[in-house]
Amino acid sequence: MNNYLNHVIAGVGVTLWIALCSLLLAMLLGLAGAAGKLSSHKLLHVLAGIYSTLVRGVPELVWMLFLFFGAQIWLNRLCVWLEVEPVDIDPMMAGIVTIGFIFGAYMTETFRGAILAIPAGQKEAAQSLGMSSLQVFRRIIVPQMIPHALPSFSNNWMVLVKSTALVSVLGVSDLMHRAALAKSATGNAFGVYLTVSLVYLFITSASVWGLRRVEQRFSRGKREAA
Repeated sequence: MNNYLNHVIAGVGVTLWIALCSLLLAMLLGLAGAAGKLSSHKLLHVLAGIYSTLVRGVPELVWMLFLFFGAQIWLNRLCVWLEVEPVDIDPMMAGIVTIGFIFGAYMTETFRGAILAIPAGQKEAAQSLGMSSLQVFRRIIVPQMIPHALPSFSNNWMVLVKSTALVSVLGVSDLMHRAALAKSATGNAFGVYLTVSLVYLFITSASVWGLRRVEQRFSRGKREAA
């Protein structure tokens, strides 16, 4: 049994890698989505709104299966039409892209709310001093956006970590996939899934501790500035 538990725990690295890569993609999509929803350009505003609403309204497992198997079918049809060799989508890459795509919608609302919390006069003052839009974003918006975004960002990260378990349905050798194999080999479902639960609990607890330290640091900076 101990050998199987070691095999299960070895999947932690895969799970964390998927979570971190998905988070990076989600942050990029979230910033783009927030910019779109706050844009005065009507098309960008509508597209960002559709993305945020549509993604959050469909279960994560449905998106996972739809984007992996559906994309594989359409990609193969495209390859046939172009008369090239079929391409197999890597399950891990598919999992990362899907989770990042899903949580990009949640990050969109997180970043949008954080940006709206910044007084509009600061942006106007920076522009009056000759700063470009990129400089305003980097020097004015981002530093003030982070403290407002952190609470919701922390919640999104916690849910994202737990959602990585969905990639097991694609055959990725993550924590949950290895646990299923160990359960089948040993018949000890209680012991195996108790181990998995404790591992996820450790990851999320460590995340809570780390993110709270970050929040405290930014809060202390705001108090010192005041």
